Amino acid sequence: MDFSLLHIRKATENDLDFLLDLRVKTMNEHLINSGLLIDKDAHLQRILYKFEDAHILIYKETTIGLLKIQHRKTEIEIIQLQILPAFQGNGLGKYILNMIIEEASLTKTPITLSVLKINPALKLYLRTGFKIVEENEHSFIMKF
Repeated sequence: MDFSLLHIRKATENDLDFLLDLRVKTMNEHLINSGLLIDKDAHLQRILYKFEDAHILIYKETTIGLLKIQHRKTEIEIIQLQILPAFQGNGLGKYILNMIIEEASLTKTPITLSVLKINPALKLYLRTGFKIVEENEHSFIMKF
């Protein structure tokens, strides 16, 4: 995959249908296995959470994912990183994480995220250098 063909733009209300479809395709299995809600309202609530920090990932001309990230003075929080299944497994998630890590290292800012305990993305985060610092019933809180 040629990462130079990846573009990121701010999400708008016009992206809501895509984001709902993306969330269903990337999260339903993990949410069901965690005993969490997967109805449309629950998905929309999560999509709209901190929507002002949402960015759409575009590869070539295809909308392929979401990066919701919040930059604060004391930390960078990766709120959501979702990539359509057809575009997973080719290094794109690692590439995006490394971009964020590089940015954070320049300012010596820690990065935090939360991941469902049963989400395969946990392996990616661990391989990229994130450490589990806390946990709750369903999720691990991780820090880089």
